[in-house]
Amino acid sequence: MTDLDIVRIPALSDNYIWLVHDPVSAETIVVDPAQADPVLAALAERGWSLTAIWNTHWHPDHTGGNAALKAATGCTVIAPAAEAAKIPTADRLVGEGDTVTLGSHAATVLEVPAHTAGHIAYHFAEDAVVFVGDTLFAMGCGRLFEGTAEQMFANMQRLAVLPGETAVYCAHEYTLSNGRYALVAEPDNAAIRSRMDRVEQLRAAGEATVPTTIADELATNPFLRASDARILAERRTAKDSFAG
Repeated sequence: MTDLDIVRIPALSDNYIWLVHDPVSAETIVVDPAQADPVLAALAERGWSLTAIWNTHWHPDHTGGNAALKAATGCTVIAPAAEAAKIPTADRLVGEGDTVTLGSHAATVLEVPAHTAGHIAYHFAEDAVVFVGDTLFAMGCGRLFEGTAEQMFANMQRLAVLPGETAVYCAHEYTLSNGRYALVAEPDNAAIRSRMDRVEQLRAAGEATVPTTIADELATNPFLRASDARILAERRTAKDSFAG
């Protein structure tokens, strides 16, 4: 169990911004700030000062708050090196195997291309926490906008071997729609049906369904559970047009 304070900030229609605070060093980072104002409000409410922004990829609903937050706080922007041209606010560019820190907590950068060509994740191994942006979702995975099913399959394989208790912080509330497709992809999977009962209750009450865990995804995520890239590709194509 991590001693980091991790705060979920809803933004736009279905985004989650993650504010992460180390109480020992008093350092605070924000992962994928879609907007600045809700982040500034959350910081002010808690009396925290923003140290850095960590971006997982260039999409505007993950970087839209960068410039205003940087101007307001003087924070450092850390972003994927492969997407430097699309994230002009970046101060430090990182790639596979690089280490970024929050106080004494170290996160390793994982390159997980497919949703975008330079997408990265941040893995706090000792804290059992991973920030995955739009690569892995609760019962889903990101669309293949700039990469291939083979790349996404490799990403899934890589994330699947993380310890089961690892908390997975993704950037969208997609669980209900993902789960509806998962029931179609694996109709005989009782774990999906059981999880969907919980998800439907949470959403009906206006509650969030993430973070998730690697263990829950291994049991219920048809993309993480795909046995090869061909099956993942078929499922991704089916999900893209799924209207359930």
